[in-house]
Amino acid sequence: MSGYYLIIIVTMLVSWLVSSRLKSKFEHYSKVYLRNGMSGKEIAEKMLRDNGIYDVQVISVPGQLTDHYNPANKTVNLSEGVYMQRNAAAAAVAAHECGHAVQHAVGYSMLQLRSKLVPMVNISSTLSQFVLLAGIAVMVASRSIQNPSGNTTVLAIGVLLFAVTTFFAFVTLPVEYDASNRAMRWLKESGTVTSEEFVGVQDSLRWAARTYVVAAIGSLAQLLYWASILFGNRRN
Repeated sequence: MSGYYLIIIVTMLVSWLVSSRLKSKFEHYSKVYLRNGMSGKEIAEKMLRDNGIYDVQVISVPGQLTDHYNPANKTVNLSEGVYMQRNAAAAAVAAHECGHAVQHAVGYSMLQLRSKLVPMVNISSTLSQFVLLAGIAVMVASRSIQNPSGNTTVLAIGVLLFAVTTFFAFVTLPVEYDASNRAMRWLKESGTVTSEEFVGVQDSLRWAARTYVVAAIGSLAQLLYWASILFGNRRN
């Protein structure tokens, strides 16, 4: 299990470093005030209109980093700071969440796939760790001369459950990158931000995307660890 804990520690460290860098970037670009004076709410509403979307509402939600698009009730939910602020960081977040609304409107395939996976992921993310640990216990307890590898059925189920969450993490990557690309393209082509402000938007969104990359790689590393135990014991 020492290898597993090492993976967790390294992943947590890299995630912390990226998150810290992202936080510092947003703090920096929150001081870059937009020349047009538009708030995050106004930018979101303009992007939706420019993309022919009139059935999505932009609302404010409490907390920090709580920004998200909800396809179920068609709302762009912006944290209180983003909703009211008039800076490059707020513009980046507001446009990015609207990018998801545009994906929904045009039927972006990867967003549709991710939405279909959500029920499965809710189950797998809840059960996988318990099943994996139970699988290790069953495997060790059932070892015998006739079956030195032990019973690996429960562990195999755990690996399969964890594979679902890993697959979801990688499906999320193109969804997030595409939303950011749509946001940056619209902000630039519409002239909503100046070239100087666009640099802040671009930098903010790139660092935000890297948090998803770290999460996906960390999930893959854990999956490979559990899979190595499973198939290593079966070979034995």
